[in-house]
Amino acid sequence: MTSSSVATPGGGPLAGLTVVELAGIGPGPFAATLLGELGARVVRVERPAGAEAGLMPVAGLRRSRANVAVDLKHPRGREVVLRLVDGADVLIEGMRPGAAERLGIGPDDCLARNPRLVYGRITGWGQDGPLAHTAGHDINYAALSGALHATGEAGKPRQAVNLVADFGGGTLYLVMGVLAALLERERSGRGQVVDAAMVDGAASLMTMVYSLHAAGLWQDRREANLLDGAAPFYDTYACADGGFVAVGALEPQFYAALLGGLGLDLPEGQYAVDAWPRHRAAIAERFASRDRDEWLGVFDGTDACVTPVLSLADAPRHPHLAARGVFADVPGGVEPRVAPRFSRTPGREPTAPRATGADTAAVLGDLGFSADEVAELLDVGAVVQTHEP
Repeated sequence: MTSSSVATPGGGPLAGLTVVELAGIGPGPFAATLLGELGARVVRVERPAGAEAGLMPVAGLRRSRANVAVDLKHPRGREVVLRLVDGADVLIEGMRPGAAERLGIGPDDCLARNPRLVYGRITGWGQDGPLAHTAGHDINYAALSGALHATGEAGKPRQAVNLVADFGGGTLYLVMGVLAALLERERSGRGQVVDAAMVDGAASLMTMVYSLHAAGLWQDRREANLLDGAAPFYDTYACADGGFVAVGALEPQFYAALLGGLGLDLPEGQYAVDAWPRHRAAIAERFASRDRDEWLGVFDGTDACVTPVLSLADAPRHPHLAARGVFADVPGGVEPRVAPRFSRTPGREPTAPRATGADTAAVLGDLGFSADEVAELLDVGAVVQTHEP
């Protein structure tokens, strides 16, 4: 593909790579956002406006890339996608198993056109197995992996938003798989299919917990272990003004700093498990005696591992996050920048999401479609060109 003002980024460690994203929800789009802001040229292929009713149009999952509207069920629309694939390094899709194949844009179709293509597939249950064709969401994949069972209160599992399976076990494992396949391609010259299942990733994220459990160091119930709320020195506490602090004083020297700041003497010792309920009550009573900011002043500069539990409105304004530039101002609000950091090839600044089909003609022109071909595709409804409001 040649350069285009709407589709070609500058800089970033992935500069020079081209990614075709078949629009979906959640983990796949976020993977495309990360790849794009790390420098790849990403073209998001969406169905014409209205065809994806019910999909959550989350701006942060659609930013920093060109947008082409294609009717995937139109024979000419299929050909447009395959032309995109001809010049791509990566394709990302999050359809149910078999759906891309039925549309004629599955791995066999695409790899036949471009043997170097890395075809990234993101689903909840994976491409095979008894549940492969069953609906589900993050909470279901986390539940089956054991991650949900380990999270929450003693009497009830509780979901950690949709981070464990959707974005941790899904997006990040998909990106890792795509990058690994691209690295392998440098040796073999061949692309391959990456089957990223959120249930697989959620289970993988639990590796340490499963290992501790196998060694007899993790009880298979909630609020009974060091890191799941049982330990009073690894928990959250309410302050007098209703704010909360997070305490992570695991090591003895950090625990000593915690007790010193609180002015507490708990003689039974840090790991006297039978005394933990009394320790928790004492720590909770002390934190509840002052406002959160007062306690932050007490622990400022110490290694007690005490931090404020910040709201979504407050976190971007915290001095540390502000100093590091963790968040960026984007149309409609403040959102996190891409991570991690690179010393020579920094990632791109986020740009506003494009309207569905806003870049159709420009991208097809980049691909070598003539003006007459674009006009014909528009006329038969295979593609749609819209304009930014």
